[in-house]
Amino acid sequence: MAIMITDECINCGACEPECPNNAIYEGGVEWTIADGTAVKGDYALEDGSKTSASAKHEPRSDDYYYITPDKCTECVGFHEEPQCAAVCPVDCCVPDPDRRESKDDLLARKERLHL
Repeated sequence: MAIMITDECINCGACEPECPNNAIYEGGVEWTIADGTAVKGDYALEDGSKTSASAKHEPRSDDYYYITPDKCTECVGFHEEPQCAAVCPVDCCVPDPDRRESKDDLLARKERLHL
């Protein structure tokens, strides 16, 4: 499952630089698939829709840092645990109960993001 940031976030920003997929954004900032990845051209999002890798998408939160699940791999293939959760001083980086994914799914996403 992807990691999510709860509304207990204090906006310290400790998590953002730790993400190997650049899946974490400051509240109010638009996100793209291309940010911090090797993806160019079209990309299939997890909901089945397609987007340009450089297309800007609406922020998932305007008030606090957020993780875009289309880029989160829970650090599988990079680290033994999600780095955002490891550095969060208030423990607000938690598994998203609405997005259950296998290790194989997360590794496949990593491969798509880092060609």
